[in-house]
Amino acid sequence: MLYNTNINKVQHCSTKHQLRGAGKMKLQIALDDISLENGLQLVEKVRDYVDIIEIGSPFIIDEGMHAVRAFRKRFPEKEILADTKIMDAGDYEAELTYQAGADYCTVLGVTDTRTVQGCLEAARRYQKQVFVDMICVKNLEERVKELEDIGVTCLGVHTGVDQQAMGRTPLQDLEQMKKASRHSRISVAGGINAQTVQKYINLGADIVIVGGGINHADDPAAAAKAIYEQVHAVK
Repeated sequence: MLYNTNINKVQHCSTKHQLRGAGKMKLQIALDDISLENGLQLVEKVRDYVDIIEIGSPFIIDEGMHAVRAFRKRFPEKEILADTKIMDAGDYEAELTYQAGADYCTVLGVTDTRTVQGCLEAARRYQKQVFVDMICVKNLEERVKELEDIGVTCLGVHTGVDQQAMGRTPLQDLEQMKKASRHSRISVAGGINAQTVQKYINLGADIVIVGGGINHADDPAAAAKAIYEQVHAVK
């Protein structure tokens, strides 16, 4: 496999190309355990109540970048995040997501710093952004500093489904990351729904990520609307 190995320190995309509404708190819908057809139908129902569409890792495993292209075509006004959880070949793999139409890709915070730098380099070329997913990072404060020192400006607090099954929530990690970060936008994911979202708003999350709280709700549009209104009530 051939890919760009340039690892020079880079900054994220220029102010000339700010992503839509970057300064506002946002709601991101996570599409994981869903087919392409059902995913498109679901987002059509909640279209007015989400800011970012996440093509989740299981979805990407099932559909590849075809899913990103399909959502970009159907929802041109929305931001799209490809939850690739990149662990190696950062420049090469990030580039694939941007070429498919994603505004963001994700790279794992536990990977080598060179891999993160590769993702940042691809983001600079395409004027896109990279979210560093901090799932399972042990020394959060130290790693946040290292990442921001190389130009990272988007960090993700992520409590995975396996951790949630043990009773863990993202609240403590979000609080810790807000204290550790000097300038990054911070997203948070992990079992959030309309009943719990206010806790994350109160802690200052920039992006709230909701999967099952919308996708598995009896009325997804009503659930998305309830969360969206809380998120966008923040001034």
